[in-house]
Amino acid sequence: MEESNFDSSKKTILIVDDEKTIVDLLCHHLKKEGYNILEANDGETAVNMAFEQKPDLILLDIMLPKVDGLTVCKRIRNAMNIPIIMISAKSEEIDKILGLELGADDYITKPFSVREVVARVKANLRKVELASKATSEMQKGNTTEEMDRNVIQIGELELDLDKFEIKVRGKVIDLTLREFEVLKYLANQPGQVVTREALLEKVWGYEYYGDIRTVDVTIRRIREKIENDTSSPKILITKRGVGYYLSSK
Repeated sequence: MEESNFDSSKKTILIVDDEKTIVDLLCHHLKKEGYNILEANDGETAVNMAFEQKPDLILLDIMLPKVDGLTVCKRIRNAMNIPIIMISAKSEEIDKILGLELGADDYITKPFSVREVVARVKANLRKVELASKATSEMQKGNTTEEMDRNVIQIGELELDLDKFEIKVRGKVIDLTLREFEVLKYLANQPGQVVTREALLEKVWGYEYYGDIRTVDVTIRRIREKIENDTSSPKILITKRGVGYYLSSK
């Protein structure tokens, strides 16, 4: 889509895939949903376009010419905190895990349902919109008392819900929006075990159960950032066979 056709009131999605049929299919359906569309057919173009156009979300294939999708994901994530959904024919577990560990928010395997892609796009954009709204309201000028009410303290973990900021033992930890949302959901019910299915539904926003492995990988990434010893976590605890919870100790 040419920039002259863009509607500034609409969200912009960058579709990155070297298969024209896939791009055309996604482009058609996402335009019908009211989104602006950008297209890139190789990794190098995708990175440049992401930095120049600053889309609201990226649908990113792994197998790309010039620069592979995993490298693209890493480069973009290091500079921008926007939702990235990996879409690939590679269904091997290692590829999915690696994509999520490099900062992807989600992963869909080809062949996919267009309806599923649209649902996940909407869910990811909704989370960003809610976070942006909360930040905007904070910048309008909350009183100190009001801001204090939006801080959750659980043991060594402190969540500032207005600043979207996490501190562990007083140190600010850099999390993605998705990682923050996971901790926020668990922090609102400290000590209570939450199933992976519930986290997938409530945090990722899906109206159906997707791949719960996505939750496990995200939990692992969070632990690497907040725990002293990931092999013996003291903050984010696993209840084997059930789910996860935050320790209130």
